[in-house]
Amino acid sequence: MFEVKKLALALSLTAVAAASHAAGTLIYCSEGSPEGFDTAQYTAGTTFDAAGHALFNRLTQFKKGGTDVEPSLAESWAISADGLTYTFKLRKGVKFHTTDYFKPGRDLTADDVIFTIERMVNKEHAFNKAYPAQFPYASDVGLESNTESVTKTDPLTVVVKLKKPDPDLLVKLAMPFASVLSKEYADKLLAEGKASMINQQPVGTGPFVLRRYEKDAQIRYAKHKDYWNAKNVLVDNLIFAITTDASVRFQKLKAGECHIMSFPKPQDIAAMKTDPNLKVDTAPGFNIGYLSYNTEKAPMNKLEVRQALDMAINRKAIIDAVYQGQGQEAANPFPASLWSYNKNLKNAAYNPEKAKELLKKAGVAEGTEITLWAMPVQRPYNPNAKLMSEMIQADWAKVGIKAKITQYEWGEYLKRMKNGEHDTGLIGWTGDYASPDNFLGVLLTCEAVGGSNYARYCSKEFDGYTLKARNSTNQKERTELYMKAQEVFKKDLPWTTIAHSTVNQPMRKNVSGFVISPFGDYNFEGVGVK
Repeated sequence: MFEVKKLALALSLTAVAAASHAAGTLIYCSEGSPEGFDTAQYTAGTTFDAAGHALFNRLTQFKKGGTDVEPSLAESWAISADGLTYTFKLRKGVKFHTTDYFKPGRDLTADDVIFTIERMVNKEHAFNKAYPAQFPYASDVGLESNTESVTKTDPLTVVVKLKKPDPDLLVKLAMPFASVLSKEYADKLLAEGKASMINQQPVGTGPFVLRRYEKDAQIRYAKHKDYWNAKNVLVDNLIFAITTDASVRFQKLKAGECHIMSFPKPQDIAAMKTDPNLKVDTAPGFNIGYLSYNTEKAPMNKLEVRQALDMAINRKAIIDAVYQGQGQEAANPFPASLWSYNKNLKNAAYNPEKAKELLKKAGVAEGTEITLWAMPVQRPYNPNAKLMSEMIQADWAKVGIKAKITQYEWGEYLKRMKNGEHDTGLIGWTGDYASPDNFLGVLLTCEAVGGSNYARYCSKEFDGYTLKARNSTNQKERTELYMKAQEVFKKDLPWTTIAHSTVNQPMRKNVSGFVISPFGDYNFEGVGVK
């Protein structure tokens, strides 16, 4: 059986390599499997790339390589004077995918947008009863709690009414979690008793159609021939060659087995830049790598313990070894390039002796065991979680804490972290839109517990500042509130902030049109192979 499996895998990889020479085929060596294909349920970049960008569109979208919003499925919109009502005019003639399992009977209408949003914000929605699911991003960004109603005035006009103003709504709706689904397809699945298949057999309006998925091996897509922006789809076939090891991705890139790869190791960058067949684009990172403390679990529920564990970590040594010149020490929960960054906040100095004193004061015995979860994939914010976890483990051993390093497959890792099974865990974030709320609100508020708030941190003081800023239309007031929220974060210390990293993007020289996204996305619309 083992030899048969090995042969099947070898044949599969050979097929992928051969496809790299086919006309009109682009191969991307990705770092992991998507959690699923229903983007509303998930938060991982692997899912947003494989589903959100390849298969779907949103009402709005980000300008290529930038943070500004532009029209997508909505050709235009109007906002009421009080900031509570958004009226979207939809693009006419947008086609959904035709697949082996679904043939659309109509074009995109307001009903599809209404279904998409209502499913995320209404727990009593009929589809949710048939297929119970969590929608963490809709909750984390306040869409669930702040949506009053979603209605239509005609087949191509959608009206979204809010309970409180949200100056970030248009950018939130540009994110992959808000991908517009087909209500017609959902109704079909509901009638057949197969609602859960929306996560396995997706139907969207995006540039590519899903053809085949082999978990942890590959995803194959074909060009959506009826795409509303067809001139911007430059290849007939797109393949995600799932390759978890960054060194192996590099070797495949060198060999021409893929055209572009995700998240290289910092130590490989120099060799990539000297390879005559490759090019490396570079951009400042809009990210944060950090260690999350589960504030609901003893002994991490004590501030003195978090302070002790924090000051026992030698950040400089970690940044030198793990990021190798491609990372800058992080003191705040978001990078300095983002407005309202509080430059007055600093990290505690590395001080193992003081850490021992704090642990003793907190009643933590020497030899106490805790778990330290290490990400199984490389991301820009953490290019080598295994090494980082081993260095933190060694640092904590010096102050009498025994850390057991724990790993799971990426999707399972995120799921278990959201469930709060960890004591401490390495994780990070690349911003999805240029607002402090995307870091503070999504990662640290009470309503984000069970979503992307892996620290399970819930502070009325922090939420008071952050949520007031979220709903304010006064930029000066928002800035002041977010700065105060950062002070509370630093005082309560639910994370040890590690680093913001530079983004390096290697690709074959025959790749055209790929632009680094400030949000770390891999979107292959407009990308070709010469």
